[in-house]
This record gives sequence, structure tokens and C-alpha cells, in this order.
Amino acid sequence: MAHLSHDNSALLARVRRIGGQVGAVERALQGEAGCAEVLQLVAAVRGAVNGLLDEIIAEHLEAHVAAPGLSDAERAQGAEELLAVIRRYSK
Repeated sequence: MAHLSHDNSALLARVRRIGGQVGAVERALQGEAGCAEVLQLVAAVRGAVNGLLDEIIAEHLEAHVAAPGLSDAERAQGAEELLAVIRRYSK
């Protein structure tokens, strides 16, 4: 069930920014940065990934659970896909 096939430029820009942030963590570790600096960088990556996840979850809900015209079976499948991800990664 693909729904991210429309213009993904905003999502791709987010992913590229996250890649840059991860690169900054790597450079900080290679440069022997202090713990506080590395923690700040890692927290920024985590926040950025959480923001990306929130956006994709919202799009999934809109496209596969709440969209008009979906059958009950399609809604159930969309909800189950989301629950499987939440259960897997919320631990």
C-alpha cells in the first residue's frame, strides 16, 4: 500500500537534513568532542527522526485509515500496518 508516491520532496529534504545531522555526530566523535556536545547533537537527530516519523504516520492515517471511500477491510489493514510499526519500535 504505497501512499508516499506523490511529491516526496519535503520528506526527502528532511531525510537529507537528518543525514547531515548524523554526519555532525560522526565528526564530533572523530574530533573527540565533549559529552555534552555529542549528547546535544544526538538529541537533535532524535528530534528530527521523530518529526519525520510523525509526518509519515499522519500521511499513513490520512491515506489508509481516514480517507473517504476506503472499505472496512482497507481501513483495518491500514490500522494494523501502523500498529505493527508502533509495537515494533516503541519498546
